[in-house]
Amino acid sequence: MLDYLTLAGVLEALLAASVISVVLKSYFTKPKLPHGVQLPPGPPSLPFLGNALAVDVSKPWVTYEAWGSQYGNLFYTRLFSQDNIIINSEEVARDLLENRSHNYSDRPEVATSELFGVDYSTSFMRYGSRWRLQRKILQQSFRRDVISDFQPMQMGKAHELLLNLLEDPLDYPKHLEAHSGSVIMSAVYSYEAARRRDHMIERVTMALAIIAKEMRPEVAAIFSAFPTLLRLPSWLPGMRLKRVSPLAKELATEGMENPFAYTEHGLATGSVSSCMVADHLLKLHESDDDSSLYKKAVKESAATAFGAGVETTAAVLMNFILAMILQPDVQEKAHALIESVVGTNRLPTFQDRQSLPYIDAILRECMRWHPVFPLAIIHAAVESDVYKGYYIPKGAIITPNVWAMCHNEEKYPNASEFNPDRFLNSDGTLTDDTVSMVWGFGRRICPGRHLAESSMWSAMVCMLAVFKFSKAKDETGKEIEIKPRWHGGLTARPVPFTCSITPRNAEMDMTALQHLISVSV
Repeated sequence: MLDYLTLAGVLEALLAASVISVVLKSYFTKPKLPHGVQLPPGPPSLPFLGNALAVDVSKPWVTYEAWGSQYGNLFYTRLFSQDNIIINSEEVARDLLENRSHNYSDRPEVATSELFGVDYSTSFMRYGSRWRLQRKILQQSFRRDVISDFQPMQMGKAHELLLNLLEDPLDYPKHLEAHSGSVIMSAVYSYEAARRRDHMIERVTMALAIIAKEMRPEVAAIFSAFPTLLRLPSWLPGMRLKRVSPLAKELATEGMENPFAYTEHGLATGSVSSCMVADHLLKLHESDDDSSLYKKAVKESAATAFGAGVETTAAVLMNFILAMILQPDVQEKAHALIESVVGTNRLPTFQDRQSLPYIDAILRECMRWHPVFPLAIIHAAVESDVYKGYYIPKGAIITPNVWAMCHNEEKYPNASEFNPDRFLNSDGTLTDDTVSMVWGFGRRICPGRHLAESSMWSAMVCMLAVFKFSKAKDETGKEIEIKPRWHGGLTARPVPFTCSITPRNAEMDMTALQHLISVSV
């Protein structure tokens, strides 16, 4: 009988042989090119590793932007055994991902999706009938012509954000998450979240933080190339993914099941109002689809909307507060315009939006300046394709570098600067540029973008009307400088920074703010 050390040695040898076999296969398996075409240009790669070591995993979009200046707006990299096509140009992205959307609406198989419990997500799902049903449900719920139905609720949630910021300005990151979570919970589940520290929102936010940090494309590529690594025990060095994923999966499952059960119960007792889940459950027997499959699709697409809505809105609002502190002239101009249109006896409403184009310009610049999804969510080629003489292999990952598109100096001069005026015509009206690339492309464009944009506008305009954002001061009265940093990962959002959030009216207290809110409804 083998002793423990011998058995461990045998297992180690088998694992090593398995890995070596996969490595050799991946290295010597090259895409076969049709006559007369070539792969796009790209940086030189190493055997087995490809370009993995040359990419800054904390900010891969910056690496890809730099490579684009050398190899063009469409170039080829290799991550282990995976072909990767990087697109740095908005024009090329639209040519492929929109004009040829039939071939570029797939997602790659990500080995870590199931590990983290997000394999149900519409955002990460492979192209097919299951995805199409979920997509239809989301589009019907959040199309542009129904967004006005959500506006009273969104303004109410913006008012709650004001109360939270006045009550406890130091905890502003949590307030932004509570705001974005409460909007999407109301729209999707007819769930009225607690103004602060809502249990359901906090649990989902915790899951999203883990997933956004750990499911980076470059990290997922390792496990997709060598899925046998996922069988290794979690205590081994390098297997952090397996140590943190059980909690993320538990939280993701909670985030899908618990809010859905709340709405389903409320529908049976008549205690919930119209929302995405309730409306589609009422249509259950009208659908041509199998009722059990349809119900599952409603549950999964609702959880997708919940997760996506919390992260994107809160991250853009973090960008907004940071930008207002760094650009006080922009903040003061915006406040003055709001005061000239609205006055001081009420808060802004959606009816004022047409008269406040500068706020929309600030919103667009917040999305462009530091896009929340710098590399979008990666696509995959369904079949091999040829674009301008360059061969794109079947199954290749297609990575739209939204960061590079948003920092295109020809379209956005001095792109690293925060400048809302770039979205205004000489007469003060908005340009046609809506920075739509930040929402994705083609059939994979974010279906909740109209709801999210509306939520962000209402929050921004209300915050600008009531508060002044500035640098905090130390005990000697000296301003504390902010060195902006962004979390890297699947998404990018500012690292929380110390700041001062104070009411513009020195007499503003909770009673005065509640009165201002009551006359604005």
